[in-house]
Amino acid sequence: MDENEERIGILLDLSDYCNILEELEELESIHAYDKAKASSCEAIPFEKAIGEIERKRQ
Repeated sequence: MDENEERIGILLDLSDYCNILEELEELESIHAYDKAKASSCEAIPFEKAIGEIERKRQ
């Protein structure tokens, strides 16, 4: 709490924090999947997508 008695942070057990991060990653994956399914874009094979990503990184 700060000098005005306002909450500014929390303490979490490390295992609880890690569990929260894992759940957040899962939710992000679900959101990405839902967004992809709703898109009208053409699906491309995984290997081709990885190749494109690798080329862009260089």
